[in-house]
Amino acid sequence: MRKYLAQRLLIAVPTLLGVTLLIFIAMRVLPGDPLAAISGEGGGSYVLSQEQLQAARASLGLDRPYAVQYLDWLKDILRGDLGKSFWRGEPIRELVFRRGPITGQIAVMAVILSWIVGLPVGLVGAVWRNSWTDYVFRFVVVLFMAIPSFWVGLMIVLSLVLAFTWRPPLTIVYLWDDPIRNLQMTAGPALALGIALAAMMARITRSSVLEVLGEDYVRTARAKGLRERIVVWRHALVNAMLPILTVSGTAFGALLGGSVAVERAFGVPGLGLALVFAIAERDWMLIQNLVLLYGVIFVLINLAVDISYGWFDPRIRYQ
Repeated sequence: MRKYLAQRLLIAVPTLLGVTLLIFIAMRVLPGDPLAAISGEGGGSYVLSQEQLQAARASLGLDRPYAVQYLDWLKDILRGDLGKSFWRGEPIRELVFRRGPITGQIAVMAVILSWIVGLPVGLVGAVWRNSWTDYVFRFVVVLFMAIPSFWVGLMIVLSLVLAFTWRPPLTIVYLWDDPIRNLQMTAGPALALGIALAAMMARITRSSVLEVLGEDYVRTARAKGLRERIVVWRHALVNAMLPILTVSGTAFGALLGGSVAVERAFGVPGLGLALVFAIAERDWMLIQNLVLLYGVIFVLINLAVDISYGWFDPRIRYQ
């Protein structure tokens, strides 16, 4: 198992370096110089001479060779220094620590909800396949997969406002400070994101369990006289977990960065909303570091999923 872990960690290091290189190149190649945007050169309201623009770029380190800028950025990251927001002057690390827990909590709640709803629905559909129950579940699953999460979020907000005159909290409330108000802030976005993910999880679970139920060892277990409940839970579901884990890990990473529309609909001040405003304002330092943060989280989640494969299927860690 140690060799398996070491191999996965060694693969993660060059992957993370590749992520930093891609982000750096993209931020330098894509148009959108913030200094040009605020000056008359880019149609902004400030009139700056070329000397003033060059001095501003020098103060930000943008006049140095790209290789030097990249290495300095890596050094700052290793020191835990993510720089400051170009427009607000706020340290990006403080912004991440303030908004990150809310976005992470919403993603975790959505994944847990998808497991609670999706696994039983998919399992029932596989065990009683081609029955009326299976047909109804498949119709509901396809329906919720087709509905966009932001539309579900808007409908939830509208229903809560009309029925209970509900208003979302205007400031960030953490779970450990006030659980009730925190859930008022995060339950709606988690529900909007979790419904679509639960539908996808049900579909993956159904197909995976159906495939495993056709294996020889399942027929052998039934031939030995084991109860169907034990065959399904111990032999079928456990061996069908690998694709479910893969989808869960990928979905969790996607929810962290892709919950922007839902955060906007509910007025939740999470990291996704901060990234949208940063792109609109061309706050390149904030964009660069937030995208890197999402990339690092995504790589770490995939690493955790790879390691979990070894726990569910010991043959993998010995390969």
